[in-house]
Amino acid sequence: MANIVCKTVYFETPGPQNTQETLKLAKERADELGIRNIVVASSTGETGVKASEVFKGYNLIVVSHVTGFRKPDFQEFLPKNRNIIENNGAKILTTAHAFGTLGRAVKNKFGTIQVDEIVSTVLRLFSQGVKVACEISCMAADAGLIKTYEEAVAIGGTSGGADTAVVLEPSNTHAFFDLRIKEIVCKPRL
Repeated sequence: MANIVCKTVYFETPGPQNTQETLKLAKERADELGIRNIVVASSTGETGVKASEVFKGYNLIVVSHVTGFRKPDFQEFLPKNRNIIENNGAKILTTAHAFGTLGRAVKNKFGTIQVDEIVSTVLRLFSQGVKVACEISCMAADAGLIKTYEEAVAIGGTSGGADTAVVLEPSNTHAFFDLRIKEIVCKPRL
């Protein structure tokens, strides 16, 4: 078997200014590999709208924050963005964060670090977006929106927008250590 040579782009700084380039690079690599499953994080739906325009015809899952993430009973995802995304054929997933459910509640209440926080912190050694990409892939697999035996392109970011894309083989959250990051398409060079 021959070695695989592919391009990885490193952004000088993290953040939403990299969104369009991240989506472009992610689509190029998905097309090269024949990947149809795309998972993207989007808090307000703005990045989801952009992704739904780039990935029309793909199995695009836009993963939002849970209701109550910022404050009780508040959903950040804007209804106008939801309509555009759904009209473009993408799915929206709002569910408990794979790396921040009861563990986060225990940490907030008692100040003790939980295993999900340790996993998140280790993934952030690569970048915030790598952590997000892994997390949203687990969430999409848990919801049955992507299969664990099919590669996906997962897109995350740092403080809004998208600045990271990875090719991975997802896992369910309860089998997290079966997840495999196959390639880093782009990420901030921190």
